[in-house]
Amino acid sequence: MPRRSPITTGVLLAAIAAIAFGVTTPVVAWAGRGLGPFSTAALLYLGAALAAIILRMFKRRSEAPLRRSDLPRVLAVALVGGAIAPTLLAWGLQRSGPTIGALLLNLEAVFTVLLARAFFNEPIGRRVALAVIAMVAGGIALTLDAWQATTWGIAGMVAVALATAAWATDNTLTRPLAERDPLEVVASKGGLGALITGIAAFAFGEPWPSTLAATSLLLCGATGYGLSLRLYLLAQRRIGAGRTGSVFALAPFVGAALAFAIGDRSAGGWTIVSAVLFALGVYLHVTERHHHRHSHDPIEHDHLHRHDDGHHEHDHDPPVTGEHSHRHHHDRVQHEHEHAPDLHHVHRH
Repeated sequence: MPRRSPITTGVLLAAIAAIAFGVTTPVVAWAGRGLGPFSTAALLYLGAALAAIILRMFKRRSEAPLRRSDLPRVLAVALVGGAIAPTLLAWGLQRSGPTIGALLLNLEAVFTVLLARAFFNEPIGRRVALAVIAMVAGGIALTLDAWQATTWGIAGMVAVALATAAWATDNTLTRPLAERDPLEVVASKGGLGALITGIAAFAFGEPWPSTLAATSLLLCGATGYGLSLRLYLLAQRRIGAGRTGSVFALAPFVGAALAFAIGDRSAGGWTIVSAVLFALGVYLHVTERHHHRHSHDPIEHDHLHRHDDGHHEHDHDPPVTGEHSHRHHHDRVQHEHEHAPDLHHVHRH
């Protein structure tokens, strides 16, 4: 039985991560009412860290651990993605409405694609460019829906948009960490993010949450931020930062649909237009294929791999089967197959 394409696997992982994150958006908007944005963010990332620590205790397979040299990147990721982004999101959702706020999160895909191109040379063909244009147009359509709202609604949308830019930066910073143990990355990012925002919540005198609100936000953090981030990192391994961020644009549709189902009716006609444009963008990304002859330069690194993927043909004594992690060397090779901009395919086009 042939193995599933790494592109298909990466897309599925990113889609599941998107669903896990998307269902939490309206719940965060509800549970965070009356709370400050810093305390909301602290509970979300505390939940993510606790979930990662618990899962790490029961995990048997060993992966490449975080190294001391990763510390500056982990700190940057915790600050941008674990503190700034969720704080902006929590503040913005209270003022934009859960449906419009959820859909606006699609802009994260646009920012991620552009940053992935700038920093990792991930290709942007006509199909990806058209998808980005569709998503930008979707964001513009959402702003047209907000003109009928108060200025606070528009301010909330701006905050959510800034949160997406911060998370796109987080995605770009996280890409080199995708080959490390994802549970270690989630625990580190979540713990540091919770610490930073928790200190800020105390400094600004934000109110304490009720038991129900705190429990809800911790659970949202465990699933929508902990489990989702782990799957997101696994997807990045296979299809790169840009494509993963693009498929993750499914999350806002999940959040908006759930918000609508539980009674939010803030969406208007332009929101429907926006949803169609975002759906078009996601479709174009998911159905893109990339296939050409390419070269791999010699490299030595450490990450989870297996010996039947066409890129890892080194020997072990005794033989090893299945996925495992250790430092290994790649010789120069040239071949042709379907691929995505993962760790081994960072070549120019």
